[in-house]
Amino acid sequence: MRIIKLFSGILIFLISVFLLFGKMPAAYAMQNQEHNGNEARVYDDADLFSADEKEEFETTIQSMKKEMNMDVVIVTSDDTGGKAAKDYAESFYIERNFGVGSDYRGVLFLIDMDNREMYILPVGKMNRFLTDSRWNAILDDAYKEISQGDYAACARTYLSGVTRYYRAGIPGGQYNYNSDTGEISVYRNIEWYEAALAILVAVAAAAAVCGGVKSQYSMTKERGRAANSLLAYRADCEFHYSRQNDNLVNSVVTHVIIPRDTGGSNRSSGGGMSSGGRSTVHTNSGRTMGGGGRKF
Repeated sequence: MRIIKLFSGILIFLISVFLLFGKMPAAYAMQNQEHNGNEARVYDDADLFSADEKEEFETTIQSMKKEMNMDVVIVTSDDTGGKAAKDYAESFYIERNFGVGSDYRGVLFLIDMDNREMYILPVGKMNRFLTDSRWNAILDDAYKEISQGDYAACARTYLSGVTRYYRAGIPGGQYNYNSDTGEISVYRNIEWYEAALAILVAVAAAAAVCGGVKSQYSMTKERGRAANSLLAYRADCEFHYSRQNDNLVNSVVTHVIIPRDTGGSNRSSGGGMSSGGRSTVHTNSGRTMGGGGRKF
């Protein structure tokens, strides 16, 4: 009896220790996530914004992050250390460990005064929202402002553009095209009416099966046959055979010429899919990155 009590006490102690240490990493991760969420997201190394403008952008970004559950960053630089705008933006995002979730989803906007280029870098699921045509549209809107030296207005255009396209949702037929591997990842989304239809079909199929089983076990047909067997239902029954011939009256042969695919310019890239929902991406340090830049 004592051995059983001792064994039970040791088991309870081990379970308590396991639960305690199991909760510690989760609590630390949550605390670390909250800490990262409150960190600055405007890095004005080129000193293009005033203090009030940086505070305005920080406030807007925090609101966007809560709504989208994605990271949003603004970076300016007058010295990229010899890196192209693309490489500098990706390195900055990776080294600062930006992003939310396992796919590090978020977006970074770089104003590169060294290479005179602005660059938008969507990462993770943000590529589904900021397709090639969408981030190009944001750069189009921001080009006039940045070419006039209004860098704050350019940053506002970036923030408003990201918010607008996020609220518009992922476009129909959206797909990621990996420029390194040629792989195509099509976004699948189930609408509420599709889910409702699937449920109705499942219920109807289940009802049909249940009804069939109930009908078989009720033995309605068997009882009917037993009653009819008492009747002379075979009386006056006979078979009549009739002869029937099928004669071929006419035949027509039609020839259709199928034109060859000449591979003209009307074919869209990315496996023949529409380019409107295409996001050209590649993988860097386990992150799916897309986007592009515009010289100014």
